[in-house]
Amino acid sequence: MAPMAIDPQQQQQYQHAPPPMNQQQWMMMQAQAQAQAQAQQHQSQAAMQPPQLWPQQSPQAVVPPPQYSASPASATDEIRSLWIGDLQPWMDEAYINTCFYNTGELVSVKVIRNKQTGQPEGYGFLEFRSRAAAEQVLQSYNGVPMPNGEQNFRLNWATLGAGERRTDDTPDYTIFVGDLAADVTDYLLQETFKPHYSSVKGAKVVTDRTTGRSKGYGFVRFGDETEQMRAMSEMNGALCSTRPMRIGPAATKKPIGGGQQYEKE
Repeated sequence: MAPMAIDPQQQQQYQHAPPPMNQQQWMMMQAQAQAQAQAQQHQSQAAMQPPQLWPQQSPQAVVPPPQYSASPASATDEIRSLWIGDLQPWMDEAYINTCFYNTGELVSVKVIRNKQTGQPEGYGFLEFRSRAAAEQVLQSYNGVPMPNGEQNFRLNWATLGAGERRTDDTPDYTIFVGDLAADVTDYLLQETFKPHYSSVKGAKVVTDRTTGRSKGYGFVRFGDETEQMRAMSEMNGALCSTRPMRIGPAATKKPIGGGQQYEKE
């Protein structure tokens, strides 16, 4: 049989064709091509995404620790101190601080001592970070047995009555409230009137300075004269705790150091 004639153009293609590859070379070329394709795919995906300026982390709420000021209250702050009474001679500042340490709100403790003898007078004062904290302690601890003691906590607002501010330039219209039961506190006296008279500004039960026990009378301050007059007629004989109240006008007197005080009329 005569040999097949080869076209000159085909012959030229055969001459320039690469030599046949073995299996190992072919697999290496396939791997390189696949790696290049993956690299191009990653580059195209990265170009479509916005740049990450911060590391991607699961969001967490950052809560700063609470910060309190231990400085005394300014003249415009509400009262945040409590009077504590019926203290035994061994009950010093360290003991009292331990009693209220768990509240996390106590700023300072002061036990009053006799200037001549240095012996405790049986009462002291507690200062808290806020009026709300002081009120919470008053409501939670007053009347509760004291640790390692034979008596209950006896607490009351210091200096000013419940709801009163250190300074108040608005007019006061005050009534005298007598025949109070021994368990009536500033807060209870105020809450006896406040639901009926929106202008009630504060209340104060007068106590013995040494023992802290109620003297059986107090005062309620109003911001509206009409409500003061109504209270004297409407609340006279009404119950506060377990006893009916005796209500009358309160005479004011100006002390030398300024401020406003009240006395029975």
